[in-house]
Amino acid sequence: MKALSVADVLNCLTGLSQELAGAFRPAAIIEIVARILTEQLAPARLTVMLLDSGSNRLNVTYHNGPRPATTDEPLLQLALRRGPLVFPDRVAARAAELGVTVERPAPASWLGVPIVAVSHPIGAVAIEGDRTRALDDSALSFTRAVLAQAGIALENARLVELLSSGKREWEQTVDAFNHAVCYVDPQGTVRRANRVFADLIKLPVTALAGRSWLTLVPPGWADPVARLLGAPADAAAPVEVRAGDRALLVTAIPTGEPGAAVLLFEDQTEKRRLQEQLLQSEKMSAIGQLIAGVAHDLNNPLASVVGFSDLLGEAADVPPRLAEPLAVIRQEAERASAIVRNLLSFARRQEGERQLQSIRPILESTHQLLKNQLLAARIELTLEFEPGLPEVEVHANQIKQVFVNIINNAAQAITSMRARGGGGRIEIVTKCEPDGLSVNVSDNGPGIPEDVAQRVFEPFFSTKSEGEGTGLGLSICLGIVKEHGGTMRVEPGGAGSGRGATFTVELPTGVRSELSPLDRPGHASAATAPAPSERLERLRVLVVDDEPHILHYMQATLESWGHEVAVARDGSQALKRALMQPFDLIICDLRMPRLGGREMFQTLARMHPTVADRIIFATGDTVRGDTLQFLEELGRPFLQKPFKLDALRRVLAGVVKVPA
Repeated sequence: MKALSVADVLNCLTGLSQELAGAFRPAAIIEIVARILTEQLAPARLTVMLLDSGSNRLNVTYHNGPRPATTDEPLLQLALRRGPLVFPDRVAARAAELGVTVERPAPASWLGVPIVAVSHPIGAVAIEGDRTRALDDSALSFTRAVLAQAGIALENARLVELLSSGKREWEQTVDAFNHAVCYVDPQGTVRRANRVFADLIKLPVTALAGRSWLTLVPPGWADPVARLLGAPADAAAPVEVRAGDRALLVTAIPTGEPGAAVLLFEDQTEKRRLQEQLLQSEKMSAIGQLIAGVAHDLNNPLASVVGFSDLLGEAADVPPRLAEPLAVIRQEAERASAIVRNLLSFARRQEGERQLQSIRPILESTHQLLKNQLLAARIELTLEFEPGLPEVEVHANQIKQVFVNIINNAAQAITSMRARGGGGRIEIVTKCEPDGLSVNVSDNGPGIPEDVAQRVFEPFFSTKSEGEGTGLGLSICLGIVKEHGGTMRVEPGGAGSGRGATFTVELPTGVRSELSPLDRPGHASAATAPAPSERLERLRVLVVDDEPHILHYMQATLESWGHEVAVARDGSQALKRALMQPFDLIICDLRMPRLGGREMFQTLARMHPTVADRIIFATGDTVRGDTLQFLEELGRPFLQKPFKLDALRRVLAGVVKVPA
């Protein structure tokens, strides 16, 4: 080593200190140290090793020399155990005196110095001198001074890395939250925030720290958030703010530092949507029950109209001039009856097993349900079915609800453009698909804008005016179709395409897993059983109903067929008659004052089971789940009001006459 003055050494160490002050990576620090030692000592071989904190083993970090470096060199291990060492000459001999054997050829001179940080070795430097420039005590002192600064720099780099690692872990942790998080210090300055908060206020996350929270949030948030931060910790109730169509609940969590808090922004939008959807569902359920009640109340007068019109239609002595009016009465009575049945079917609670069935009657009954409404709007609806359609395993009422909603939307779209002229038309085309079938509902309306089409299935999204729609219809339909294993999509049309929107519902084929109670042998309702030839035996029949007109037409009809008929206005009167005299058949209404049909049956079942077995129920109350369950559990045919006389004939045909 060339002789250096004290001033030169100080200048060199001062420059080193300045360089190390700006280095925060261990690799950069080692490069600086290696350069300084090489410039001042001109070594023949220089090796720098650092301790790996994970494995607690030395790793070669820097090496420059003719031979490869290893961490188990005897001289290096000696320096780590004994501290800084220098051998100006006779290296092998001096090492042998300390109990270390050096491989030949030995270097002309050698020094080794541990790198120490916080009183713990974190590495070491080994330097070999050549024959012309021996390493001495002054080289050792200089190396120790350099490595003392290097040890401090490496420890600072380790602390910076720990700080950066902690910062990264904090960022990764809070960025994983679904909620927006913002830490505000006592001066109102944002110290940290996660990416969700940055996305919420539409700023880069790097632009948040150091700024006042008041300058970051929308103006509408300022007052509620300020009140929240200013309230005592035990009285800081969450406040609500809005961001567009999103509702956010803001909570201030004290940090222990006076005036500081963590602001937590929780998105309540989906929760509110679910609450509103539940409320809307309850409203729809209540409306369904109201419709069902009205439809049920219509059943009794309709039963009389249908019954008498059938009775007169079969009479041979009807004057010819009354034939046409009577035909109209029968036709309109059947039409009203079909409307009531559809209303009852649509309002019935969506329970029970799915059944393997044809899609055609579902679409046809949907058409009948909406026929009057479409005629009033001057809209023509056509149905087209491809031959060989497979059956699908569906819940008929739920699938009917899907098509009712789609058709109603199409009708409203057509009505909205009626000012342009032209007739309204809705086409429903059902086709076979490889795994099932597809139903395409197309209209000649204005179509759907592309941006709207992308959102039509979103809950609560609606293009209708306030109070005209909830935005739930298509989202509920999509849920029903998905529950059936199908898909639902829309082609928007419009925009110069010359056609309106097309909704496509695809349903897969299925295998019936279990027959419903009404499909089992012997459990078919009277309305669907095959019609046998009319019986000639004279039967004794008891008719029980609280409606006088129903009793009238039932008695007139049955007597005209040659049967003996008795009537009762309630269950109590019928119970007495049934126990006093034998009847071949008891046709009984379910809902009556004083004693209902169900209670009368249960009493007879206890007192006289054979008489109870002759009861056939007639009711318009198949909407309520308990009523339908009761009828299904009996396993006997029943008449659903309003019923035609053919259904009554089927009931009579199955009666075994009681011996006189």
